[in-house]
Amino acid sequence: MSADGHAATELHHPRARIKIAPLPDGRRRITVTATDPALHVQGSPCTTSYPDALIELLLAHKGPGYVCDEIARDEDPLYASVNVDVGVFGFVPPEDFAGRTLLDFGCGSGSSTMILGRRLPDTRIVGIDLEAEHLRVAEARARHYGFGNVSFHVSPSGDRLPDGLGEVDYITLNAVFEHLLPDERRPLMEQLWRRLRPGGVLFIQETPNRLCPIEMHSTGIPLLNYVPDGLAHRITRRYSSRFPADVSWPELLRRGIRGGTVRGILRLLPREAGSPAVVKPILPGIAGQADLWHRCAVLRNGASPKRSAVRLAFKLAHAVTRHDFTPEIILAIRKDAG
Repeated sequence: MSADGHAATELHHPRARIKIAPLPDGRRRITVTATDPALHVQGSPCTTSYPDALIELLLAHKGPGYVCDEIARDEDPLYASVNVDVGVFGFVPPEDFAGRTLLDFGCGSGSSTMILGRRLPDTRIVGIDLEAEHLRVAEARARHYGFGNVSFHVSPSGDRLPDGLGEVDYITLNAVFEHLLPDERRPLMEQLWRRLRPGGVLFIQETPNRLCPIEMHSTGIPLLNYVPDGLAHRITRRYSSRFPADVSWPELLRRGIRGGTVRGILRLLPREAGSPAVVKPILPGIAGQADLWHRCAVLRNGASPKRSAVRLAFKLAHAVTRHDFTPEIILAIRKDAG
């Protein structure tokens, strides 16, 4: 019997068993059990509103280890939704998006786009990604929710946007900037900035901070952010258990080992197309990167004396150096008239 009925079903995979059990409220509980000892399973069990066909599509796309994690990115309010609540609506209230166009650049399989589609039903949302396979999943998700305000386009290359997009009012890069290769960053950021209408806002969230004392995103290695690329490559190959010993530097760059800085991102935006102005957060009690980082951490994991102490240390370091050392950058940039 299908998981749409009253009995549990099981999907078979060479590396795992995936059990789908219906719940009384119409949702499903997915439990992934590895049959391959080398398989790491993230986020199982999980609960979802997805139908069988969409679960199977995600399984084929992400594999059994990350099918629950990918579902949680969309449906868990303590996962990617936190990025939107703090990194977008922490700067611009939702009502300001009504009747406007928002570009979700690097949308991947559409988890961030689905969150935006739920929160902004009166906004035209356009998702862009380099991989057509990712967008096949994103489109299936949009059909599942019945979103009529969401569409997707494939980028023709790593340093170009699709033709015919026109101007937009808002742009989001959610955990995207770090995955751009060094020679892609300037041309893509310039193109995005030129597409943004005057008065529009560019949001950058969850980008690893190159000034953080620990490279948190890819390796967890202290001080790696501060050494030259060649040495960082050798250290990663020698000491990081997250990558094979023969991993290439271009692969590490695509995986996001080199993040960015606030000043570095601002330098990529062509001022002749419009002056960039950093937007101040509108959330009460939030004044800078340390507070933004702390708000996300508290929303996901709860308040703690340790997190409060780390926030204070970040704020003191900023007061002395005028630089931010938080693990991630959460940034909103308004385009003023050129």
